[in-house]
Amino acid sequence: MNRLAPIVLFVYNRPELALKTLECLAKNREAENSILYIYSDGPKAGAGESHQGKIEQVRKVIRSKQWCKEINIIESEKNKGLANSIMDGVTSVVNDHGKIIVMEDDLITSPYFLKFMNEALDYYESEEKVISIHGYLYPVIGKLPETFFLKGADCWGWATWKRGWDLFEKDGSRLLKELRDKKMEYEFDYNGSYPYSKMLEDQIAGKNDSWAIRWNASAFLKNKLTLYPGRSLTQNIGTEGDGTHMSKTELYNTEISQTPVQVEKIPVEPNEYAFKLFRVYFLSIQLNIFQRIVNRLLWKKR
Repeated sequence: MNRLAPIVLFVYNRPELALKTLECLAKNREAENSILYIYSDGPKAGAGESHQGKIEQVRKVIRSKQWCKEINIIESEKNKGLANSIMDGVTSVVNDHGKIIVMEDDLITSPYFLKFMNEALDYYESEEKVISIHGYLYPVIGKLPETFFLKGADCWGWATWKRGWDLFEKDGSRLLKELRDKKMEYEFDYNGSYPYSKMLEDQIAGKNDSWAIRWNASAFLKNKLTLYPGRSLTQNIGTEGDGTHMSKTELYNTEISQTPVQVEKIPVEPNEYAFKLFRVYFLSIQLNIFQRIVNRLLWKKR
């Protein structure tokens, strides 16, 4: 294996989740030889003492142990927001190191997460069609191959190279215009199964601050691929309703693999079977959300 990729972790005001994330990360054998950058965002303007206290607790957690071989902590006095923190932090580190593994403070990982990410980064380093590596697998129904490719990019434990991140377009309006000019909104929305285009519209309108939808659209419009594991190596634990950008849900819960995912030679093209399984899963999410709305309306009428 070549030089290990630096890991970048973004934290804010959830000390319990940050601790779980770091404890799991440290159980990866590669952690003892990895560089870890931790970006700690500052309090929002006008935030109360409780809010600021949570940030201080997080900063105590990240300093409490030697989680990796080398740790670099970057603390912001003011609140930059998740999107700006990630865009600035990823750009800085990937420009210095050429490749990067990116995490947020609500991801627990398999002991084989870093192994997979580093091996895949090495294997596909010179493959221009591949823009990123992803660690999370949606809880689809059906058996998938050990690894597979899909068009676009994802955000729950991912990795890329400088050549990949250089394609990131932060202007959501420009991305949406290109999608519409090329009549690609339906395809971008997984053939109408998930409202990614609406998420991009909301980002433009200031209704969300998602960097991830812009990362996905940037990769999609460049016809780039992301490598996924056939078994999930991460789990988002920020879906309990205490996060800034995630409401409470169990729809994304999956089982973390306790065995390594092998990086092996496969066709560098989208996997049609995986696409179908993802689409069915996304449709089930929309149906679940619709049913919840109907139930809520019916309850109000009682």
